[in-house]
Amino acid sequence: MRSSRDKKTTETESFQRFSLHFRIQHIVLFLSVIALILTGIPLWFSLGTPGDIRWSQDTIRALGGITIYRQIHLIAAIALIMVSLWHLTYLIFVREGRREFAELLPRWKDFTDLGQNSLYFLGLRKVKPRFDRYTYYEKFDYWAVYWGCVIMIGTGTVLWFPEITERYLPWLTYTLAVEIHADEAVLAAVALFVWHFYNVHFKPSRFPGSLSWWHGRTTGEEMMNDHPMEYEKLAKKSKSKNEPH
Repeated sequence: MRSSRDKKTTETESFQRFSLHFRIQHIVLFLSVIALILTGIPLWFSLGTPGDIRWSQDTIRALGGITIYRQIHLIAAIALIMVSLWHLTYLIFVREGRREFAELLPRWKDFTDLGQNSLYFLGLRKVKPRFDRYTYYEKFDYWAVYWGCVIMIGTGTVLWFPEITERYLPWLTYTLAVEIHADEAVLAAVALFVWHFYNVHFKPSRFPGSLSWWHGRTTGEEMMNDHPMEYEKLAKKSKSKNEPH
């Protein structure tokens, strides 16, 4: 148990967890993905049954027509491709990126944390596991984005250049690419609006939301609750830096 003095200290502490470089990438990523979902779903349903076509065409018409929808979808797709390449370059050539990537690699501790956290949620364990810089579910978020970008960009390119695909990859038909693209988009939308939004914004300790995506900071109290191992490392580093030599 922490004393009231310790609790007050952690509430006033502030740590910079994410750099401006990292935050801009994240902002471009989520804006492009949300734009792709909001424009892609009506476009997809416009290819479906007569009932689907009616509501999707009404939606598309009310917001400017299918040409504008397709243009917005294409611009968002280009933004997603660019930020994916930017992030890959960041991971390879920037020291901070290489360090973040190393922290995001799956480890055996992630599997034990998953088991311990499951027992904690079931009431079979009194304390939850102690997480470091990234939890197992944050790592899952990150790697799910990797997989999703490969699928969405790959199939989206097929839909963008069907003639070239038909010439060099005849087995990957336009219809198959549409189905894969749409199914992955639905999965991405569910993961974003249910899984990710809950963990980052809607769970009781975060509600009504976190602004770390904007300023990159988090309080000592949040660090103690969500990333106690990282908090201890940063606190120790700060203490040693402030000690007289």
